[in-house]
Amino acid sequence: MEIAIIADDSKKELMTQFCIAYCNILAKHNICSTGITGKYISDATGLKIEKLLSGTHGGVQQIASRVSYNEIDVVLFFRSSDPGMFSREEDDALLRMCDMQNVPVATNIATAEVLVCALDRGDLDWREIVNPSSGLNKNKRVHY
Repeated sequence: MEIAIIADDSKKELMTQFCIAYCNILAKHNICSTGITGKYISDATGLKIEKLLSGTHGGVQQIASRVSYNEIDVVLFFRSSDPGMFSREEDDALLRMCDMQNVPVATNIATAEVLVCALDRGDLDWREIVNPSSGLNKNKRVHY
């Protein structure tokens, strides 16, 4: 499975702790992340993470683009719960894209735990069918 990880500045430590706790499950999957979050997680866990641009420099848009092409199976996006923080337009676009493409998304630690445990049980294996980058679909050739 392809997992995208994003964390607002105030949630980077929580995301890192979450990834430490579920490192054994996450290690079985391909992970991409916004730049700084990915660095924190890989430094703390040793997980191999494809680091994209930082969230404020286009990383969220890069992930949204991958979601739009159904190349991401799960998004873990720990957003700030501070009422003074306004949702950025690109964050809302990512969440809308997840809705459009039926990509499970967690915006808090409780939902992330449910999704990661579901991954471990195989509950999200149906995503392999719709993801063009999955092993099931990479080897298919279209003949005209």
